[in-house]
Amino acid sequence: MTKTANTPVSLAIAVLTVSDSRSLDTDTSGDYLAQALTGAGHRLAQRQLLPDDRYRLRAVVAGWIADPNIDVIITTGGTGFTGRDSTPEAIEPLLDRTIPGFGEVFRAISFDEIGTSSLQSRALAGIANASFVFCLPGSTSACRTGWEKIIAAQLDSRTRPCNLVELRPRLRESAC
Repeated sequence: MTKTANTPVSLAIAVLTVSDSRSLDTDTSGDYLAQALTGAGHRLAQRQLLPDDRYRLRAVVAGWIADPNIDVIITTGGTGFTGRDSTPEAIEPLLDRTIPGFGEVFRAISFDEIGTSSLQSRALAGIANASFVFCLPGSTSACRTGWEKIIAAQLDSRTRPCNLVELRPRLRESAC
């Protein structure tokens, strides 16, 4: 069957929770994201939980970026300012391009929810090897905000006037 504008595209999405204090049994943020993405018709490709260690985090995400069967990577946690928060430092060097508007929109939406505390988020997104990468704060409410108010629509091929899914076939184009 040929895909049309009304036919949703199912993507393979990997979820990584970055936390020194949670386990898979207590990972409400990862649970929320797994349920939300499958509820939207996507597939949970992989799920892991790692402590705040930029090198381990970078290694897992780099492996997922290299995996042609993973379309999207969502991390949760490690985007704050404490000494152990290293998700942006781990992920940004892996990106071919950043999506600056993601962090800006996330903080703008968060401002309406949590006020000036939104400035403490270093949420970011980008593209690496034709995979979309989103880094969200660790709280379940922040994951809900990121998914429900930004990511879900951009990963829905029916979103108009445009969405990230429709760009996927062109991500490997060369400027030559």
